Amino acid sequence: MMSKKFSAVIEIIGINPFVFVPVKILDALFTSSGKNKGPIPVKGTINNLPYKQTLVKYAGHWRLYINTVMLKDSPKHAGKKIAITIEHDPEDRSVPFHPKLSAALDNNKKAKKIYESLSPSLQKEINRYIAGLKTAESISKNVDRAIGFLLGRERFVGRPPLQSN
Repeated sequence: MMSKKFSAVIEIIGINPFVFVPVKILDALFTSSGKNKGPIPVKGTINNLPYKQTLVKYAGHWRLYINTVMLKDSPKHAGKKIAITIEHDPEDRSVPFHPKLSAALDNNKKAKKIYESLSPSLQKEINRYIAGLKTAESISKNVDRAIGFLLGRERFVGRPPLQSN
């Protein structure tokens, strides 16, 4: 799919700025991505600046959320019209499983079982957080915190401890 152009007014739901993508463009994205359900990875430009994002369906409508990486102070732009290009992004966005997290889960069968029962999105959130850390010290500390989170002992990735089953 070639990049499609449109303009849209930024709207807000809760605190999240977004735009609706025109139906003809949605149809082209569904065709090029091979799906019309679940998140669809996209890329393009907003006011000629590049972005990568995920198109999602929420409350019955497909929305392109405009975060502050895509548009500085994006919530302050509600009501403004922006120029957008969009296309399906086939690039692999998977996050490699950090070996220290893998080893920690292998060493704690209860935490591993809980981890495996989590939603794929929460598993990905934990993986992405650990993979994004730079120092060995912060990786070790946060792998320990992730295990504590799984076992219901402490907060992690801005979430309260999991409730034990």
